[in-house]
Amino acid sequence: MSKRSSSQRSPQHRKHKTQTTPTPLQQPSQDQSQLSQNRLQQSPENELWRQRQWVKLFSEVTFKIRQSLQLKEILRATVTEVQRLLHADRVLIYQVLPDGSGKTISEAVLPAYPAILDLEFPEEAFPQEYQQLYAMGRVRAIADVHDPTAGLSDCLIAFIDQLQIKAKLIVPILQNLNAHTHSQPIAQNQLWGLLIVHHCDRPHQWMEFELELMQQLADQISIALAQAQLLEHLEEVVAVRTAELKDLNHNLQQEINDRMQAEAALRKSEEQLRLITNALPVLIAYVDDRQQYRFNNQAYCDWLGRSPGEIYQSHLQAVWGEDCYQRMQPHVEAALSGQIVTYENEIALKDHSCRPVSVTYIPHFNEHSTVIGFFALASDISDHKAIERMKDEFIAVVSHELRTPLTSLHSALKILTTGQLGVLSADGQQLLEIADENAERLVHLVNNVLDLQRIEAGEVKMEKQACDAAALMMQATDAMQLMAQQHRIKLVVQPVAIQLWVDADYIVQALTNLLSNAIKFSPPGGTVWLAVAVQSSKAQGFKATPCEAHASEALFQVRDEGQGIPFDKLERIFERFHQVDSSDSRKKGGTGLGLAICREIIEQHDGKIWAESRMSQGSTFFFTLPL
Repeated sequence: MSKRSSSQRSPQHRKHKTQTTPTPLQQPSQDQSQLSQNRLQQSPENELWRQRQWVKLFSEVTFKIRQSLQLKEILRATVTEVQRLLHADRVLIYQVLPDGSGKTISEAVLPAYPAILDLEFPEEAFPQEYQQLYAMGRVRAIADVHDPTAGLSDCLIAFIDQLQIKAKLIVPILQNLNAHTHSQPIAQNQLWGLLIVHHCDRPHQWMEFELELMQQLADQISIALAQAQLLEHLEEVVAVRTAELKDLNHNLQQEINDRMQAEAALRKSEEQLRLITNALPVLIAYVDDRQQYRFNNQAYCDWLGRSPGEIYQSHLQAVWGEDCYQRMQPHVEAALSGQIVTYENEIALKDHSCRPVSVTYIPHFNEHSTVIGFFALASDISDHKAIERMKDEFIAVVSHELRTPLTSLHSALKILTTGQLGVLSADGQQLLEIADENAERLVHLVNNVLDLQRIEAGEVKMEKQACDAAALMMQATDAMQLMAQQHRIKLVVQPVAIQLWVDADYIVQALTNLLSNAIKFSPPGGTVWLAVAVQSSKAQGFKATPCEAHASEALFQVRDEGQGIPFDKLERIFERFHQVDSSDSRKKGGTGLGLAICREIIEQHDGKIWAESRMSQGSTFFFTLPL
């Protein structure tokens, strides 16, 4: 509530209302007329002295009222000081309740007279019309309650006599209904209560300064009410805010506890993870999307001579050096794009020796399916490489040793099968043809082994030159027409004139190997397709479109209608001597080296080769070659 200032109710205004507002319930009494006459008879010196006393006493009361914001203390100080200043027998504050009833909430009374504190009065004791008059600022001063001109009813006089009241002064305490509202320019007052002074030993002529003092004190009480209600409102707001802050603090503390527990669990998990990873003889690390290390195990220290603290937050290039990083960079970018990558690399150790490793990158996705890093695992494959090298050397030695006698044997069997050295019986001729066929297979196997060994060892230099893809395709299909007719397979070729920079002989060999496999594993009456198209280096899958300006590689495909390849064997079929079914080598006459040779030839041309298949629906082999 806003404070009702003294400018709203000046002493002249109060004097006018007190003396010139006669109503049926408030007629000017004889005491009031005598009060006016007494005022006229007072000397100027006495009036000035009273004014000074009035100002002094009012200041004291106001100071004590404003010493506290607690309403009960304010009201108790008010009635006590008013009783002392006016030498009254009883001073009380009567509060009007919302239902029209009321009660005394603060009182100062001499011991000789009955106290009425906390005494409740029904609505009939203070009718609604009286409340309306006091709400308009009515002040009532009765010098003698038994004076007929006072206008008091007999029942009220009888009640007053019980309290031994001889004179009374009643001043309203008003509240502003728009105390906290600024939308209405004119304040609306509501009667909150009454400030009442009683003289009990004798009638009393009320002086003008007493009326003025009481009205000013009523104004101060109104201000104190507004302040107390504002304080109460602020206390409520503070209590609500405090409760909210307590809840927030509790929730925050709970969140902090949960986070601390999570961090403790994470630290424990990291310790366990580090304990496990440190015991493994492989390089294990986690790299973020900025290619910086966030975790690495003890093997990095053992291999590279750098502690985990030195490697933490270091870039891959800073750890591995420029040359090694150039080899791993495309695979790192593939992992950060969401692909699982496995490749072989060679790293330099702390003693400056080199070690071949097999590296696997596993991308790490967040809840939004965005790659935020990858796990890196690198294992030593030195022993595996040594075994492979020994095996290759053994195979090469054996192949070289077998090549000459096998060639002689095969030539001799060929001469015998022609009958130039004599004619054998039918059974002998059949056995001779079987021996010749097996000798031819052995010669083919030895040649394939030697070719593969030479390509892998880098001994074969690809003689690249400008070639037409259509011509290479026709050359390969012409070479396989006889085999296709023997197996009753239809070859469908879709040649496209595309200029390539390749070794024509080796590309034809790769095509014939793929066509040979497709023919052997297709059912009689089936069809094998050979096609080529040009695509962008970033294109996905096969595009049967003509050459475009932005294209950068040629995509070949060989498709059959065979039994299909299981998904888990699509990668392994390109390994040496690996076949989907071990009986295939006996049924189809394969050596298990054709696809391995194709992969080496394509990779020597900076291309890629892979297969796609559906069981019982056939397989398709793809490979790419740069233009």
